[in-house]
Amino acid sequence: MNPSINVSAIVPARNEEETIAAAVTSLAAQPEIAEVIVVNDQSTDRTAEVLRSLSASAPKLRLLESGALPPGWVGKNHALSQGAAAAKGNWLLFTDADAVHLPGSAGRALETAAKWDAAVVSYSPEQVMRTWWEKALIPFVYTRLAHRFLYGLSDPHSSTAVANGQYLLIRKDAYQAIGGHAGVAGEVLEDVALARRARQAGYQLYFAPGNSVVRVRMYRTFAAMWEGWTKNLYPLMGGTRSAVWAELRSVVPWIPLLMLPPGVIYHVLAWVGLLLLAGRHAVYAGVLRRNRFPVSGILYYMPGVALYAGALVVSARRYARGTVSWKGREYPVRIGGS
Repeated sequence: MNPSINVSAIVPARNEEETIAAAVTSLAAQPEIAEVIVVNDQSTDRTAEVLRSLSASAPKLRLLESGALPPGWVGKNHALSQGAAAAKGNWLLFTDADAVHLPGSAGRALETAAKWDAAVVSYSPEQVMRTWWEKALIPFVYTRLAHRFLYGLSDPHSSTAVANGQYLLIRKDAYQAIGGHAGVAGEVLEDVALARRARQAGYQLYFAPGNSVVRVRMYRTFAAMWEGWTKNLYPLMGGTRSAVWAELRSVVPWIPLLMLPPGVIYHVLAWVGLLLLAGRHAVYAGVLRRNRFPVSGILYYMPGVALYAGALVVSARRYARGTVSWKGREYPVRIGGS
């Protein structure tokens, strides 16, 4: 590794007392990471106390306080912008407080950037799931995202660009050239917005699965999971009403479900409906395997369909209303067209 290359890891933290220690420890263990900047975003729990207790064993750690949120900013974007302004590294790694970085991951990301001449390298983390609702919804969402966004080097002629804010490594000069987080201050999906700006500026982007790089448990309560996905699903799936209806037509097994009620009387319809549902389960098993999720997830296929469809509809309604909620804050959003 070139000794002139060093990474500043930047972590926004708002009420992350349960997870922040593991995130900081895993980042500080990476030789390529010169500093771990945690921006405490007005936490009301023990986040700051946990970080102060880590300072003796993690000399790379720097704790910043975000202060009041300026008008027009999403809290996470403001915290990341402050961390980037204080960073000394020539690469910036934006990551979340619930992310655990595996040994050698920073070096691997830098090698990938050099191999593909990429100014942005981003990974979709391995998902840790413990409850039935995590196992139902999270794989379903990620398989739908994989259907929409492809892994690999970004196509310079494509109208789409993608990155995952749970692991987003960007060269500092590229970050500054595209306006940093100030350029996407009010964006709820700041990672995708940054990726789009980088691609439009002519920078190479590389996006890949992160099963050997980073793992996260995104949500520890159903309420947090529901709030998170209803904040993000609508824009992720196209951001228009027509895109929502197209997605619902695609994922909900309408025909098998409509055949089951009359199947109480006409038994042949029930058998056909059940066979079609079994086929849907088999297809989903293949999709799970391709996307590195346990095939046992087919047990949660129908709950996954129901949760996904419900979250997508609620997300569209919240964007139509003009605001979404996240961690005790309301943010204005815009709905797309037809």
